[in-house]
Amino acid sequence: MFLTVKNKIRKAGLKCRNVLANKSGDQMTGWLIVVLIVVVVGAIFLTLYKDSISTIWNSIVTKITSLLN
Repeated sequence: MFLTVKNKIRKAGLKCRNVLANKSGDQMTGWLIVVLIVVVVGAIFLTLYKDSISTIWNSIVTKITSLLN
C-alpha cells in the first residue's frame, strides 16, 4: 500500500513539474495542483499516523506540564 501511494505521489509530482515548467500553460493552475497535492498528502499522513501523533503530542504536553510544576 505504501509503495502504491509513493508511486502515485511521484507521478503527481512529475505531472506538476511538467505543468509548472510549461511556459505556455496557466501557472496558477499549476500552483493550485501543487497545493492540492500537499493537502491530500497531509491528510493521508495524518490519517495513517493519527495515533502516533497523538501519543507524541500527549507526551510532550505531559513533559512540559511536569517541568512547569
